[in-house]
Amino acid sequence: MNENDSLRSGKQRVPGESAASTPVLDAPRVRLTHYAWLSLATSLVVIVLKVSAWWVTGSVALLSDALESGVNLVAACVALASLAYASQAPDADHPFGHDKVEFFSSGLEGGLIFVAAGLILWTSVPRLWAPVPIESAGLGLVLAVIASVANAVCAGILLRAGRRHRSITLEADGRHLMTDVWTTAGVVAGLMLVAATGLHWLDAVIAIVVGLHILAEGWRLMRRSFDGLMDRSIPDDELARVRAVLDRLRDGGNDYHALRTRQAGRRHFIDVHVLVPGALSVQAGHDLVEQVEADLRAAVPHAEVLIHLEPLEDPRAWSDHPA
Repeated sequence: MNENDSLRSGKQRVPGESAASTPVLDAPRVRLTHYAWLSLATSLVVIVLKVSAWWVTGSVALLSDALESGVNLVAACVALASLAYASQAPDADHPFGHDKVEFFSSGLEGGLIFVAAGLILWTSVPRLWAPVPIESAGLGLVLAVIASVANAVCAGILLRAGRRHRSITLEADGRHLMTDVWTTAGVVAGLMLVAATGLHWLDAVIAIVVGLHILAEGWRLMRRSFDGLMDRSIPDDELARVRAVLDRLRDGGNDYHALRTRQAGRRHFIDVHVLVPGALSVQAGHDLVEQVEADLRAAVPHAEVLIHLEPLEDPRAWSDHPA
């Protein structure tokens, strides 16, 4: 058995089947819209609770919290639409699938967070000079805490699902809801401080801090979405696993170069040139590439792999960007 034979997997391809037609994901495509429906329902309940809390207290901090929840509702609608679109299988017009729409969704959610932060700051700053006494703080705090618990439960579900299914939309929605949880916690703590000290201007200060915190979260979401739309390379840990697989080629007298990777929603793409001795038979080269593809998919299960086979002895084969 030669070096190339040691790389063979023994997997038989169906006659007429190309590498491009091989399933990228081992499991069937999962429709994730039910998670978006959960987020939508939670946002509706939370808005009712927070608006009620603001109504009974008159707290601008609670109003700012309710405004962010309104953004959560819009974001959940956007997430629902984008996940429904992303779940469609590749077609003639979109041969690489529809997953990249998730970056648009998370970017739009980041923009909506910016809008919410602006509304919060616009509402809160005037209260620094004209503070309003807090009324019925006890009932308002109870309603806010119930809303926060609902958000925390939903956020935990969305974050776990986002990591499991590699969905930036679910992860963005979950992080947004978790930000809402911490925001509410800060508002509740602040209102308790107002009640204890009688310093009503603290209500506006808390709201402003909440607005700035939300603004930072929106910026992080928009930056990550921009990276995805610009075909950012796959994460460093996954790239290291890819290189470890390809480095094994050199043990058998082969080589590789021109490695390129990118992300598109749940899918990752790996493009590489594999170099083998020019005298190698077409069948042996094919078997080698088959095994490398299998090893790469084992290392990064959600990746689509494209390998270009080239002869080691040809100088043109070493050009990453041929003219």
